[in-house]
Amino acid sequence: MSKESILDKESLEFLEKYLNNASPTGYEAKGQKLWMQYIKPYVDEFFTDTYGTAVAVLNPEAKFKVVIEGHADEISWYVNYITDDGLIYVVRNGGSDHQIATSRKVNIHTKKGIVTGVFGWPAIHTRSKEKEQAPKLSNICIDVGCTTKEEVEELGVHVGCVITYPDEFFILNNDKFVCRALDNRIGGFMIAQVAKMLKENGKKLPFGLYITNSVQEEIGLRGAEMISHHIKPNIAIVTDVTHDTTTPMIDKKSNGLTKIGAGPAITYAPAVQNNLREHLIETAEVNNIPFQRMASSRFTGTDTDAFAYSNGGVASALISLPLRYMHTTVEMVHRDDVENVIKLIYESLLTIKDGETFSYFD
Repeated sequence: MSKESILDKESLEFLEKYLNNASPTGYEAKGQKLWMQYIKPYVDEFFTDTYGTAVAVLNPEAKFKVVIEGHADEISWYVNYITDDGLIYVVRNGGSDHQIATSRKVNIHTKKGIVTGVFGWPAIHTRSKEKEQAPKLSNICIDVGCTTKEEVEELGVHVGCVITYPDEFFILNNDKFVCRALDNRIGGFMIAQVAKMLKENGKKLPFGLYITNSVQEEIGLRGAEMISHHIKPNIAIVTDVTHDTTTPMIDKKSNGLTKIGAGPAITYAPAVQNNLREHLIETAEVNNIPFQRMASSRFTGTDTDAFAYSNGGVASALISLPLRYMHTTVEMVHRDDVENVIKLIYESLLTIKDGETFSYFD
């Protein structure tokens, strides 16, 4: 299983195109269409739900169902208030970080097309050293070059327009992928690569595989909550990102130790079914896939929680991709970790039996 077979030129071209496309929470449809077009040659059929979650299926007639899942949405802002002098105040759509907003260029999505703006900020010369203010929702605002509310509205901007950052994909030092929205369109990419590998390697699974790209994770796991009741899976393996805690200002005593380049992180948590987790760990060990361990407390904060507690309980596990600078415009992951998450999901699927319950009482 060579690197070439996992992340070939075609795959990386899709990843770049997929990441560069804006897919804010609630507005994921365009990105979902790109994803379905890419994965189409490797699956048997698709279905989507009302809010835009996309599911690619292998063996749709099988009664036993396994989900592999990532989420498609990215954090963003909404236009909340336009002042008489043409400045725009915002509210969050997901966990957008007000501290990184200042001096950023933004895209405001309107029916007339993209309107460019900037989060302005007072010059250092004009700010009081004694009463320095940090950026917060009440003092950051967007300037689109207008001087009146009417001018702003003539551009097509109104309350409720969604706002994203235009930052695009690049590779740092040969093996670090950097972009906004790696959280978690990289997850959608990785599960698509699993489907590609199954097809290209001629593997037949004894169960139905539901490759699920969920919407609205960033505002409360809502897409996974909805689609879990549609699919009614027996097993769910979720992939999302987690924090690289080796970066400055992160306390390892409270956040644990995970780092990019050291392999996928396998989670211990109440929502994680222990026997399924051990299956992942044994798969990693047998196939010499490096991995890390991490612990969550009451919940994982990922779509794992939505699947685990649906339909009377679904055996669920979480494989996380270590990431630096989460919810910024320069999220960073290691190419090796991306490859190893794909390998771990792929090899784990090959050793799940039809009807496997992972019961504690067999």
